[in-house]
Order: sequence, then structure tokens, then C-alpha cells
Amino acid sequence: MFRIDKRLYGANISRTVRFPEKLFECLSQLAQENGISFNFLVLQCCSYALENMKKEQ
Repeated sequence: MFRIDKRLYGANISRTVRFPEKLFECLSQLAQENGISFNFLVLQCCSYALENMKKEQ
């Protein structure tokens, strides 16, 4: 289950990422509802996806 984890604060590598408008709106709203930055939420989502993706055989 995805949970907000504040251990990723302090990220210092800058990248530009483009989002589809609908996804951006959804992520922005979720970040606002949880009192965290958009950037921090994206870090959380990426970390969760990497930890939970299935390895190909």
C-alpha cells in the first residue's frame, strides 16, 4: 500500500519531467490534500513503483 514517507526530503538532483494534464491535476490535488510538495509526491510515487515492480523472468 502506498503511504507518504518523509525520508526522501532533501533530494538535490534537478530534472524536467512533462506530465499529461489530467495526471498533473491528480498528483497536484493529492499533494495538496496531504500537505506535501508536488515534487515530494512524485519522488514517493517513483520510489514505490521501483520497490514494487515485478521482475521479468
